[in-house]
Amino acid sequence: MDEKLYVLVREDLSTPQQAVQAGHAVAEYLLRGPKSSWTNGTLVYLGVPNEERLNRWSVNLDFLGIPFVVFKEPDIGNEVTALAAATNNERVFKSLQLALSA
Repeated sequence: MDEKLYVLVREDLSTPQQAVQAGHAVAEYLLRGPKSSWTNGTLVYLGVPNEERLNRWSVNLDFLGIPFVVFKEPDIGNEVTALAAATNNERVFKSLQLALSA
């Protein structure tokens, strides 16, 4: 079964910024991410409140051994704005809500 690519993006950004930053995270994953079985299948965008919480997710994913990449936006002081992780374990993200929903 192919992995799903989960993209966590900050909700304290405007909706257009969230869309762009999520796209950057996907691109970063494809360019520099770990080898995975994700083949442009399921893509899930999830929201986190702010940079601090996004950084906590990085620590959690690292602890769980789930490979991921982060994207830092140069135009806003290299803040972490999104991350992407491929996994079959959807329970990891069960506490998060979909992002970019109206």
